[in-house]
Amino acid sequence: MDRQRLTITLRSDVLKRLDQAIDGVSIRNRSHAIEYFLSKSLTPTITQAVILAGGEGVKMRPLTYEVPKPLILLSGKPLIEYTIELLREAGIREIIIAVGYLGDKIKEEVGSGKKYGVNIYYSEEKEPRGSAGALRGIKPFIGNQPFLVIHGDVLTKINLSDFISFHEKEKFIASLALSTASDTKGYGTVLLRGGRILKFIKDDKEKISQHINAGIYIFNPEIINFIPKKGEYNLESVFELLAREEKLAGFPFESAWFDISTPKNYEIAIKKWQKIPSSKNRTS
Repeated sequence: MDRQRLTITLRSDVLKRLDQAIDGVSIRNRSHAIEYFLSKSLTPTITQAVILAGGEGVKMRPLTYEVPKPLILLSGKPLIEYTIELLREAGIREIIIAVGYLGDKIKEEVGSGKKYGVNIYYSEEKEPRGSAGALRGIKPFIGNQPFLVIHGDVLTKINLSDFISFHEKEKFIASLALSTASDTKGYGTVLLRGGRILKFIKDDKEKISQHINAGIYIFNPEIINFIPKKGEYNLESVFELLAREEKLAGFPFESAWFDISTPKNYEIAIKKWQKIPSSKNRTS
């Protein structure tokens, strides 16, 4: 990306605050800090997010016979509460939760979102639609701006502000957050070149990298056009199509990430979560 050298003068108090934001990782130095905060103030931010919370959580039984997976407790707090807090820290104040199985319990626990400082709405599935099909139900809630989507069983400390900036810069229809795993079984894997995903593999037949689908996405509204109007349909099929059409971006991140889809993963998260420092989401 082309850059031009500038000479600027800042007040000492502003410079001090700028230096405090430098962490050596997401913001490396003063020049990077200035560019980061300028780009945040000059580009539109994402204000809406969707939490996919309609699955039955079959692999987590017997816990999920009476409790939907997003309400499973970790350190005394439901999983979905961590997700709501992560979204709020990134400046997202409008959240749509796609509910299905035991959805009334989620609505009872989370409510309107007032206690979290956000506004929460619900899209209800009367029958399973799949992760992509669930997005058909949220169409009345979204406007003309990109929106973020996260699975209800994901626990992470990803810096969403960096992810949002990436999507705005790359200008693809969809961006996937990518974690890494030595054992990629059960996850979609990708072949990445720069910021573009060249290939998305949704099954275990071919391991093309250690980059895995982290279940966190940013979509432009036209993503709905790639989802069949009826029936059960999953996002992985959409990603395969978008990759072939060169419309899919990938954002690798190193922050903590757990997929609470099995008892084993749940046990690992319980042991490790509280020991991991936060990756702060910065809002302008």
